[in-house]
Amino acid sequence: MADTVREIERKYEADGSTELPDLTGVAGVAALADQGTVVLSATYYDTPDQRLAADGITLRRRTGGGDAGWHLKLPVAPGVRDEVRMPLAERLPRKLAALVRSRVRGAPLTPVAHLRTRRTLWVLETAGGEPLAEVAVDDVVAHRLGDGAVPYGTGEATCAADVAYEIHGDAGDVAHANGAAEAERRPAQPDRVATGVRWREIEVELVGDGDAGLLDAVDEIFAAAGIRPAGSASKLARALAETADAGQATDTKRIKKTAGTAKKPTKTKATTTEQQPKKPKAPEQSKNAKKSKSAPPTPHTAGDAVLAYIREQVRTLVELDPAVRRDLPDSVHQMRVATRRLRSAFRSYGTVLDRSATDPIGDELKWLAGELGIDRDREVLAARLRAGLADLPRELRLGPVAARLRLWSQRRRLGSRQTLLAVLDGARHLALLESLHALLADPPLRPAAARPPARPMGKAVLKDYRRLAGRVEAALAASAGPERDEALHSARKAAKRVRYAAEAAGPALGGPAKKFAKRMKRVQQLLGDHQDSVLAREALRDLAVQAHGAGEGGFSFGLLYGREEAAAAARERELPEVWRKASRPGLRRKLGG
Repeated sequence: MADTVREIERKYEADGSTELPDLTGVAGVAALADQGTVVLSATYYDTPDQRLAADGITLRRRTGGGDAGWHLKLPVAPGVRDEVRMPLAERLPRKLAALVRSRVRGAPLTPVAHLRTRRTLWVLETAGGEPLAEVAVDDVVAHRLGDGAVPYGTGEATCAADVAYEIHGDAGDVAHANGAAEAERRPAQPDRVATGVRWREIEVELVGDGDAGLLDAVDEIFAAAGIRPAGSASKLARALAETADAGQATDTKRIKKTAGTAKKPTKTKATTTEQQPKKPKAPEQSKNAKKSKSAPPTPHTAGDAVLAYIREQVRTLVELDPAVRRDLPDSVHQMRVATRRLRSAFRSYGTVLDRSATDPIGDELKWLAGELGIDRDREVLAARLRAGLADLPRELRLGPVAARLRLWSQRRRLGSRQTLLAVLDGARHLALLESLHALLADPPLRPAAARPPARPMGKAVLKDYRRLAGRVEAALAASAGPERDEALHSARKAAKRVRYAAEAAGPALGGPAKKFAKRMKRVQQLLGDHQDSVLAREALRDLAVQAHGAGEGGFSFGLLYGREEAAAAARERELPEVWRKASRPGLRRKLGG
């Protein structure tokens, strides 16, 4: 069974002379409880080209301490990570293997580093003994592991083979597992256990749902004491960076050069052999300035602009894969949006990217969006029906309508969820990810890709707009009922494509493209609400039929059906005015039309 812990922490540089300042009295801290010292041994796994590290992800097998086991850390925000933990085992658990599949794709996972950490731990507590945060002083010895290396100083000789097996399965990729197993049966050689480094660092991590303001207060105290924030986001990142010149020095020489001599720690009331807190100097009355994010550079060519947009959507698609597997809120929707944006960009910018290369990928994206839609459509529809039922006066909710709706939703969810996970685990999805990365590595650029972005991108947006205008005109002229419903749904899809094309052009074309995208979003939202009403009426009719078959009344479902009909009619009345505002010519002229 996997446990997930939200890790909110700050890391700081330290050395043998660093003394922990006194943190009592800071943000409600009344005492520091000494938790003693433990030794942690962790082997980190990644692909040979370090795909996990490139995305700030760490996968390790750790022994020692109270949380020994397999740990996967997924970045959430700066200083915030979700740590997915599973019990200690020789093999990488399949659940963790699935969570890194979108990053790893077809590559094997092998040991890349081994870290031995001597951790001295304190807990910051309130006057009532409630834990607020943990403060750890870590003395780390790290070794980069060469190809096929046995984890340095450990007996974890079977893990690389097991990791390769779990990632690739037992069909078609046995060679990876067999090769890793053979490599790990060999004794560690100097060229396999590479350069080592030693350092000390301090970590301050909130306990549970603690207040991040405590970390800000600790920042100020540490800054006053001359303790600087760490330069690396994780121990693994530092280990890999500082051993990048592997093979240029022996382990012993490198450790001696890096470590220096640690001074004997200052003792206070707590009793350990490590450094203990002492009273700080008065803290500065200013918080650390936040690093400002620089704006992305303006693309010089149409190819730059389109590829930047596609690269961002591929990144989103890859990042959301583990979120969907973990069933995080809105993850299915956002992943579906990324697939649609990618497919739309390929179709809109055919003058920039050769469609003979992108159309096959677009077909696969359409397939994936459809599979994601099974779960997403159910989710949206169930929420709409629950809200509609809640709006009915109690006296109009006759019979077990809430229970009937809940049963209907649960049955649909069970099937859609299982189907979606099978899709993400399948070879077809893996092949799609590979094809997207291959396209970015060697993009099929057409001559227009080398031109400044304004003309080719503006023309693409306006071409999509003219397509939308034709569909809106057809929808407004269609007969009420199924014919108009279908025409409005077609217009909705066209509005979405215009919006996505304008969003992709935003960094290159600036304000006009961004404003145009917002106008198209309003049209899309109105048409989307109309389509949701169409689907809700279909579902309500099914629910009424099921209720009737079970001897229950269908009165409440009939009322909701009537309300959805009225909502759809209202959207149809609003469309002409919304479209008139969205289609004003001023912005189109600025886009080149």
